[in-house]
Amino acid sequence: MNLQTFDVIAVFDFDGTITSKDTLFDFIRFYHGTPRLIAGIGILSPILVLFKLGFITNSKAKQILFSYFFGGKKESDFNAVCERYASRINEITVPEAIAKIRRHQQDGHAVIIASASVYNWIAPWAKSMNINAVIATRIEVKDGIITGKFHGANCHGQEKVERLMELYPDRDNYQLYAYGDSNGDKQLLEIADYPFYRRFF
Repeated sequence: MNLQTFDVIAVFDFDGTITSKDTLFDFIRFYHGTPRLIAGIGILSPILVLFKLGFITNSKAKQILFSYFFGGKKESDFNAVCERYASRINEITVPEAIAKIRRHQQDGHAVIIASASVYNWIAPWAKSMNINAVIATRIEVKDGIITGKFHGANCHGQEKVERLMELYPDRDNYQLYAYGDSNGDKQLLEIADYPFYRRFF
């Protein structure tokens, strides 16, 4: 399907908008188990404190966290867990968000997810929902091994807008709905014809 043919596009943030919780920590627990998650958070607590105090950015803290838990893992093994995680996502979705996604689809609109979370664990669920595209943070892989770094920028704030414009550059040719719940969605909401902050109607 040609993404450029839609007259109306609906972009949804993922964590806290489609889901009821942040999927980074939820996915770590799903992958490693609760004891490993708790131990890792304890080890990384100085980094998390620095982030909370504003000394390091969201992107930097997130990459350190991701690298600690997934650096050195085989991409194939990682993706296999991501496929299984799709069923877990169904347990934590917000009913109003799912209803709104379905409504846009019924009306023939393109539906896109724009998230700072990692593409790999969103994409299988998005495919099951017939989502048109996923804009999300990409991970760096070398020789089939996850390096722990991100490939390109963390998909947060203005990066969401820039990624959207890469897919749909002719902004005057479509109406844009945007749904978000945090400061990371601010720039996307600002360019929308119909912005929805922490609401769906």
